[in-house]
Amino acid sequence: MLWYLWLIAAGIFFIVEIATTGFLIFWLGIGSILAMLTSFFTDSILIQTAVFVISSVILIPLTKPLVNKYIDKGNSVATNAFGLIGKIGIVTTDIDNLEATGQVKVNGEIWSAKSDSNIAKGTKVEIKQIDGVKLIVEPKVEAIK
Repeated sequence: MLWYLWLIAAGIFFIVEIATTGFLIFWLGIGSILAMLTSFFTDSILIQTAVFVISSVILIPLTKPLVNKYIDKGNSVATNAFGLIGKIGIVTTDIDNLEATGQVKVNGEIWSAKSDSNIAKGTKVEIKQIDGVKLIVEPKVEAIK
């Protein structure tokens, strides 16, 4: 009986699936479990392999649309430094492009910053993008009330 080999294969497939994001290897793990169940009824490696291959080949295209329906790839959340884009900070050291100086405090952290124009200390700025380890900022224009 080869049930333990199919169980080991399923475990390997599930571990690889955890390490990847494609949700494709999972079905090979399910195919391995089905082959393991088949091994309890027959000792034929040919039949067990056929169950593995056929079930995996059938499950992948049948379930992919269902998985895509529930996994929304368009609503990703900006994390780490990219979560700062759009936030408001305050200039703590004058931003001077000729001197290549400038720092901004945002979310309690000090970041190196640069801008298209020089910006004085104490000015509120909006973070537009990140270039390496520097924030690209623009002066925050306050609405007149």
